[in-house]
Amino acid sequence: MDALELLKLNLLSPMVLAFFLGALARGLRSDLAFPEALYTALSIYLLFAIGFKGGVELSKTPLALLLLPALATLFLGLFRPLSGYLLARRLLGVGREDAGALAAHYGSVSAVTFLAALTFAQGVGHRPEGFLPTLVALLEVPGIVVALLLAKRKGGLGEALPEVLTGKSVVLLLGGLLVGAFSGEAGMERVKAFFVDPFYGALTLFLLDLGMVAASRLSALRRVGPRLLLFGVGLALVHGALGVYLGHLAGLSVGGATVLGAMAASASYIAAPAAVRLALPEANPSLYLTASLAVTFPFNLVLGIPLYHALAQALGR
Repeated sequence: MDALELLKLNLLSPMVLAFFLGALARGLRSDLAFPEALYTALSIYLLFAIGFKGGVELSKTPLALLLLPALATLFLGLFRPLSGYLLARRLLGVGREDAGALAAHYGSVSAVTFLAALTFAQGVGHRPEGFLPTLVALLEVPGIVVALLLAKRKGGLGEALPEVLTGKSVVLLLGGLLVGAFSGEAGMERVKAFFVDPFYGALTLFLLDLGMVAASRLSALRRVGPRLLLFGVGLALVHGALGVYLGHLAGLSVGGATVLGAMAASASYIAAPAAVRLALPEANPSLYLTASLAVTFPFNLVLGIPLYHALAQALGR
């Protein structure tokens, strides 16, 4: 599958199309609106399901096999939100809440970009390590926690840490991760009819709502448009190169380092928006959704993944 086919496959997915439908509905001044209770229910469902599935993957992976790649991934999970936050403050000139929201998106990971990188690596003849989905789970949560801490540090770390860790978004993600890790595959079998198959339907509705919210706040985007493009592409390249390098140091194959690089370069538009909408409701969705969905996501699909693969090949020689 080439880059254009990957781009077409992802941009024509029901989730992405629903996002643009929501934006179009707001542009046409439609009376379409989500009840607050529905938005809250969708957020709770998505966050717990993401954490739960990640925990199940953790329960199936031997620790000895995972140790070095996991340490590299956890380092990325701490570094990426910090660099995203500092760059957002300096380059975009946004406030603490908007910078924290952007950091959460660039500290978390895009599952679709992960799948696209995995498909690409397999398509060019590599066999990436089978435990890579576990690294997605490890990268998903720390980035969001660190970003929320940065956004809420006004009263000091001692005050912000309990607030973030007991906030419902982190409780759902971490709690779901622990429930999945302890219950394992047997637990998943009992609830997958609710947490696996309906997941993408719930996600499609969630992105429809996000599209409406993002379109309603476009005025703020006009102030930082070109800089947002530089922000989204620059962070993807820096994080992607770092991910490939750390993957190489951790002993991953060329295919595995390529996928880890793409994961590090990606920006979330599933877990992070749900967590940010709950924890930082004052942050502007036009900034973080446009950066992650309209800039970083297509860049990685078309140019980023081949670049990370070329770097992994160069390091692997």
